[in-house]
Amino acid sequence: MGDTGPTRPVMDRDEVDRALARLGAEHEAIETSLLALQDHAGRRLLEGAELTGVTAERWSAAEASITLLWTYFDAYTGALRTAREIRSRRRWSSREDLVELTELLRGEAVTVAGSAAATANAPTLHGGPGRLSERYSLVTLVERMNQLYATSLDMVVAADAVWSALPARIDLLAAELGRTRKLAHSVGVRPGEHPAGDDLERITRTLTRLREQVVCDPLAFWTPAQGSSAPGGGRPDTTVYDREARALEEVRREIDAVLAVRQDAEQRIVRLRDVLSRADRTLAEARTARGEVLAKIAATEVPVVGGPPIVLQEQLAAAAEYRRHAQWHRLSPLLESLEEKAEDELLRARESLTAVTAPLAVRAELRGRLDAYKAKMARLGHAEDPELAEKYEKARRMLWSAPCDLRVAEQAVLRYQHAAAELLGTARRVPGQGGPVDRTGPGA
Repeated sequence: MGDTGPTRPVMDRDEVDRALARLGAEHEAIETSLLALQDHAGRRLLEGAELTGVTAERWSAAEASITLLWTYFDAYTGALRTAREIRSRRRWSSREDLVELTELLRGEAVTVAGSAAATANAPTLHGGPGRLSERYSLVTLVERMNQLYATSLDMVVAADAVWSALPARIDLLAAELGRTRKLAHSVGVRPGEHPAGDDLERITRTLTRLREQVVCDPLAFWTPAQGSSAPGGGRPDTTVYDREARALEEVRREIDAVLAVRQDAEQRIVRLRDVLSRADRTLAEARTARGEVLAKIAATEVPVVGGPPIVLQEQLAAAAEYRRHAQWHRLSPLLESLEEKAEDELLRARESLTAVTAPLAVRAELRGRLDAYKAKMARLGHAEDPELAEKYEKARRMLWSAPCDLRVAEQAVLRYQHAAAELLGTARRVPGQGGPVDRTGPGA
């Protein structure tokens, strides 16, 4: 091999022995790592899989790298074996042996024969196209093997992590999807008939396509960890899976709502009939009261009373039909809408009755006020007063005659109240007149 020259001092025996010990430990560690990579479950899966996309590209490079790794390792093993043989020639190595060992252990004395098949896709040390042979020092060769091992292991671990995480989760979700589809079919939720049925079909197609893509191209679903240099640093990308899982959960909640409708549909329909029946009776009472008001009260506006809600009755009949034919997916939204509309209709009927009977309530209030004041005056000994009796009789005739003019009757009641107050000498003002307000009431 020739003299090492002034730029590379000759190693002594101790340096040689230490270097051989270190290189032997490195050789053992590298061999263990390569065997572990060779037996890695992810690598075996990659070898047997029909890969596509980015995974196919990276696996092609990784396979070439692994092949080159073994080539480098064989060259490294051969150089280490040669160095050990030279050192074992004699107990005290000669200068020629030390020069040869120095060149072998520190110089670029290791020749690695390359091949087009082995190095076609693997990156070379110098970054250019692979050559038929390259020369390395043992230190450089170890660095090169570490680099190739890290990149290869990163690819294998990433693919294995995706395969370990996603297909099993997709299969579990697909099983849940199958159970949900059966349940949906039992309550009439089918594609083309209900939005949830269409969602189930879309989720099925998406999960099927997702599993195929994960199996063929796992690295397309891998997110590397930012700033991490460790092999396999990152996590599987579950964005699509998580979205479909949420969509399936929403569909399941909707189907549960339909199931709840199936369980209590009869009771809800009965309650709806009762509410609409009460609304109809209230409207009928309002129409009767309107006729009475028009006959008994004059010079007042009485609102028109609407008819019963025919549309709601038709929808209620449709709901009963849906229940008979177990069309729960159609019954569910219809019942929710009907319950809200029925309550509104009952409220409208009650408001209509209140508005129609308001004049009768006013007349009843005036009658009660007139009789209360009369009782008060009788208790105070003024029942026989002629003027007071005349005003009372006039107000009474107006309030108990039909049709009754409420505005005129109210003025007559106020005149009676005022006359009663003057008679008592209280100078209290009755409502609608001048003077102080009488707050004692008829029972004071």
